[in-house]
Amino acid sequence: MPDIWPGVFYITKKHFELCIFHSSNMQNNYKTFDPLIFFSVTAIVFLLVIASLTNLPLVSAAMAQLRLWVVAEFGWLFVVSVTGFSVFSLYLALSKYGDIKLGTTETQPAFGSASWFAMLFSAGMGIGLVFYGVAEPILHFSQPPDATPLSKSAARDALALSVFHWGIHAWGIYALMGLALAYFHHRRGEPLAIRSTLQPLLGRHTHRSPGKCIDILAVLATLFGLATSLGLGASQINAGLNRLFHIEVSATTQFTIIACITFCATLSLVSGLNHGIRRLSELNMLLALSLFLFIFLLGPTGFLLSSIPDSFGAYLNVLLSRSFYTDALGSSSWLNSWTLFYWAWWISWAPFVGTFIARISAGRTIREFVLGVMFVPSCTGLLWFAVFGGSALHSELFSAGGIVEEVNANSATAIFALLEQYPFATASSFLTMALIAIFFITSSDSGSFVVDMLTSGGNPTPPLWQRVFWAVSEGLLAAVLLMLGGISALQAGAISTGLPFCLVLIAICFSLLRSLRTEEAQMTSAPDARPDIR
Repeated sequence: MPDIWPGVFYITKKHFELCIFHSSNMQNNYKTFDPLIFFSVTAIVFLLVIASLTNLPLVSAAMAQLRLWVVAEFGWLFVVSVTGFSVFSLYLALSKYGDIKLGTTETQPAFGSASWFAMLFSAGMGIGLVFYGVAEPILHFSQPPDATPLSKSAARDALALSVFHWGIHAWGIYALMGLALAYFHHRRGEPLAIRSTLQPLLGRHTHRSPGKCIDILAVLATLFGLATSLGLGASQINAGLNRLFHIEVSATTQFTIIACITFCATLSLVSGLNHGIRRLSELNMLLALSLFLFIFLLGPTGFLLSSIPDSFGAYLNVLLSRSFYTDALGSSSWLNSWTLFYWAWWISWAPFVGTFIARISAGRTIREFVLGVMFVPSCTGLLWFAVFGGSALHSELFSAGGIVEEVNANSATAIFALLEQYPFATASSFLTMALIAIFFITSSDSGSFVVDMLTSGGNPTPPLWQRVFWAVSEGLLAAVLLMLGGISALQAGAISTGLPFCLVLIAICFSLLRSLRTEEAQMTSAPDARPDIR
């Protein structure tokens, strides 16, 4: 098998040379795919696949070492920059720039607020919240960073830390990426591509090879970030099938699940944004609401009502201290395993979620966009953790318990272990698996749609064949990462692409602020003119 490598590298080199030639001569039109981006990403993904098939232990060990190196050397950068992204986004929303519309003065939102929220939430964190809604609070409860394990103070901190990881910091990253893309695309008429957000810095190189290298990085970050979520979803569906039908928890079962869901996602993707993705996102929100009300009404309702404001207060307490906590003395590995992984994961998702919500957000003001993206999903996440995590913690502190042992053995079983303590456990478990499967489909849909646009030079309506190609590629990458080492390899993939894109996001902050200041100056000198605005 090693004899194939010279041929593989030769073919890849020739593809890359052809891509550069065609890219440099290609007009910035929407009718053809971008060969430099498309073939470069395809080559990297399939080289990883081939390497995994030829020497799985070596690739697995290399990814594990890469993750440790990134976290050890650049953990401080993740902590400082992610907090900075949230502060910067809020500054733009609350400043004089907040009234600027993402489009022309005549542009109206294409989707109502309810549909808009359902789509961005399903694309953003659907599978992750279902996976970690019970598991993360329980893990923080049994293995807290500061408090005594299994104590009431650990339980309170567990909910606060969970909300911290899934709240304003995460959505501040998405708000920044989405706002920059929406502004440069809907208002400035640039292609819906990550490179467009750096136009004030890159100038004439924006749509040439230097700018397209940014898009290559964005596509890779999207693929690895999405593969992490798809792998988590497959693991959790497998855990549910095991509890209901005693189907073996194994890599083979999870590969089969990925294949089936990827097929369904491809069918949905073919039907387009307004039909497949939109309708599935709305169905997802109804299923999530049904499961939420089921736990809330049949569970310890009084305790949950008390835990919501209590969790909010605890979250505010940890917000400032944890926002800048870098564990400089290296006293524990908790930060590396949790906060730094999450920050890198959210950053790796930024091109995907940012591009998708920018695509569906024309006609909204900067203030409406930022406040909606940052606070509505964050509040929903707080309620989700307070109800699901709170119910599990109540069981451990005051009732039957047993969830800690389940989660420590296999975190994918967490939500099913909770449901078994309620009436109609079989029906609710079926509902949960359906919810995970549809979140799986909408995440794959949205991710494929974004990758299609980026590999089509920013085309907002990419060709059908590319949608199918990338949907299948995402499923393949998720399967490979699971094969490399399960959830640990999924995390390593997300973190490794999160680091370089963190630097891109920092550059985007400067680029967006420069463009807004330039527009303000032009509008002040000529109030009736709208230079460069489509």
